[in-house]
Amino acid sequence: MSNWVEFLPLLLLVVIFWFLVVRPARARQQDFLRTQSALVVGSEVMLASGIFGEIVTVGDQTVELRVAPNTVLKVNRQAVARVVETPTELPESGTGSDD
Repeated sequence: MSNWVEFLPLLLLVVIFWFLVVRPARARQQDFLRTQSALVVGSEVMLASGIFGEIVTVGDQTVELRVAPNTVLKVNRQAVARVVETPTELPESGTGSDD
């Protein structure tokens, strides 16, 4: 019984390490893989550098983005930080009363 109690602090450190380091890293990796699998032509994305663009072509290692008319950038696929969701169009709200 006393041998088990001696290993309790070490076990506690392993559990804390798991919750503070391993689980968040695994969640980030899964989120990154979901983002990479969601890359399709026509999607609007944001690069890690903050540049926004529309995907023109998707390759195994690279993505071509249209960032302005007649301007296409070829970037590493891993540079894509997130796919930008296009906001749904909200109905116009009046600023004054209709009296």
